Amino acid sequence: MTLNIIQVILVLIIAFLAGMEGVLDEFQFHQPIVACTLIGLVTGNLLPCLILGGTLQMIALGWANIGAAVAPDAALASVASAIILVLGGQGKDGVSSAIAIAIPLAVAGLLLTIICRTITTAFVHFMDSAAKEGKIGVVEMWQIAALCLQGIRIAIPAGLILAIGAGPITKLLNSMPAWLTDGLSIGGGMVVAVGYAMVINMMATKEVWPFFAIGFVLATVTNITLIGLGAIGLSLALIYLKLSKQGGSGNGGSSNIGDPVGDIIDKY
Repeated sequence: MTLNIIQVILVLIIAFLAGMEGVLDEFQFHQPIVACTLIGLVTGNLLPCLILGGTLQMIALGWANIGAAVAPDAALASVASAIILVLGGQGKDGVSSAIAIAIPLAVAGLLLTIICRTITTAFVHFMDSAAKEGKIGVVEMWQIAALCLQGIRIAIPAGLILAIGAGPITKLLNSMPAWLTDGLSIGGGMVVAVGYAMVINMMATKEVWPFFAIGFVLATVTNITLIGLGAIGLSLALIYLKLSKQGGSGNGGSSNIGDPVGDIIDKY
């Protein structure tokens, strides 16, 4: 698929915003589900990019910056893989290949992240010097420059992929043998499961395990749509909040902490 100039500009703007949001965390443009969906919207490939974004979001759930350890770059992985998916023109059939390409890109994006943060260290010294002299405008200028640098970190790779064009990317994707694409599809599914398992490992407590079990069982019922599952989840959350307000009024001998599910489990 070939993009026109307006679509190219819009994709680059989305890539720029995704790069800035990687440090701002305000509008969440860097999240895969948001970045991929926006790129799919402006390029006319909403459904494939939405599937790609949702899958990458499940993978990125377990990514987090801990101390000096920097997580893989979800913004670069999302933007680059979405562009490759669009240019490849394979639609939903190209999602598995795009996911396989996204993982190495996320790791490679760490190098760009480290370079940008090293450069912005110098900006901080400039801002300190300006602050000592009371030049608030200069401080704001360097802050905006640092944010723009983060945006350029994603926009430049996106521009390079767009410059390559649809032809070479389509040939690359079509040249992949079936055993490779099938293996990448299976591996991508396993990575999604690992990402979600990491989240469960961090969130799982005896109070929320029943809700996990209910969700897994309901997910196997194919007649329930995503809207129906969302309504069920919202209803369970409201019931839980209502019971939580009443949980602390009991006179039982258990260690009541205001959590009705936890109190019930403690009794058993």
